[in-house]
Amino acid sequence: MTGYGDAQGRLNGVNYAVEIRTVNNRYFKANIKLPETVAFLEEEIDKLLRRNLSRGTVHYVLRLKNASANALFEIEEPALRALMERLSQIASSADIKCPIDIGGLLNLPGIINPALPDEKTAEQIKDKVLEISQVAVEKLKQMRAAEGNALEADLKKHCRVMEQALEQIRTRSAVVLKGYAERLKKRVDELLASAQLNLDEETLAKEVAIFAERSDISEEIARLESHLQQLLQSCQSNDQAGRRLDFISQEMLREANTIASKASDVEISHYVVEIKCRIDRIKEQVQNIE
Repeated sequence: MTGYGDAQGRLNGVNYAVEIRTVNNRYFKANIKLPETVAFLEEEIDKLLRRNLSRGTVHYVLRLKNASANALFEIEEPALRALMERLSQIASSADIKCPIDIGGLLNLPGIINPALPDEKTAEQIKDKVLEISQVAVEKLKQMRAAEGNALEADLKKHCRVMEQALEQIRTRSAVVLKGYAERLKKRVDELLASAQLNLDEETLAKEVAIFAERSDISEEIARLESHLQQLLQSCQSNDQAGRRLDFISQEMLREANTIASKASDVEISHYVVEIKCRIDRIKEQVQNIE
């Protein structure tokens, strides 16, 4: 489910700004971007996100503003000085005249390192960052809740359409059996008349009963109606229902496919196509639900 939340806080003259965005994903996945000076907070931030969010790809970004250079990095002066002296000795011994590019030397590994705060400062930074992160998460959850209300209304609309289609299928299935019996009797009568033979009513009734048992879809209709009720109840639940709705929609599609394979009627097939289209829409939507 998509959402966005942000928050800011200030500590020791430094502004901490948090932005959190989420996009749809069947599972939880966190992408956390932190400045190197506060990289030690990644685990705590991941725990906070997992406590509040269960599905979706979460993009978390923390930015520092107005931080002094001393607060961001440290230059290993002894290593830099030793390196410059060594380069000067090499240039003198080889009689090479070239300026030493200090800017280039700073890019070498181990020359510049992130400035790590002391234990007390680190604890203060952790408390502040987690505090504003929680504020950003709450804003994000409010936005996702608004989207969830819209999704719930859309799911209910699809359920109403499927309920109407199921009622039509139930009514039509009784007509199909009666029509099959009439067509079978008429065709048998025509064949027997041309062959001048007789067929007892009991044999004809057995054939109709076999067709009725083979094409009976009452159980599938009942199960599909039950799945619809479960889906609506899950929408009302305060629990995280995304995965449950995903499973219910799969079971609904299974029942719809069974109805389509057992029902030997064009009109019923049309209703089943409508139901399957609605189920596909539901399957797409529930991927967005936490």
